Amino acid sequence: MIGLLQRVREASVAVDGERIARIDAGLLVLVGIKREDTAAQAARLAQRLLDYRVFADAHGRMNRSLHDIDGGLLLVPQFTLCADTRRGLRPGFEAAAPPEQAVALFESVHAEAETLHPGRVAVGRFGADMQVALLNDGPVTFWLEV
Repeated sequence: MIGLLQRVREASVAVDGERIARIDAGLLVLVGIKREDTAAQAARLAQRLLDYRVFADAHGRMNRSLHDIDGGLLLVPQFTLCADTRRGLRPGFEAAAPPEQAVALFESVHAEAETLHPGRVAVGRFGADMQVALLNDGPVTFWLEV
């Protein structure tokens, strides 16, 4: 399971011109789910996202987590993170989980994050054509894999 996290000052998701999710300062996380991923990995990813120290402390060092700053978490499903781009000019998606499995695991990440960080989690819509807007802070971007 992949989480591409970006520290943001704000972020939002729209579908068909309607904003469906929004956060202020926090993390925008694009979530890629592979065929071999499990519910345990979904729980682990949620925990890591909330505890990963990417926010500056008083000395300007990345020592504070999303919990520490009480920031927002915007989870956006993105199967293209699982693409195989090693050869050719067209990505392959054999490693990506099928939709039924992926939606269940994405919902598991969301549920675990909401349990651990109540009222501060927003989500994009699985399978939708989403427009994601963000104001990247830094920029600070990390690839987490569990």
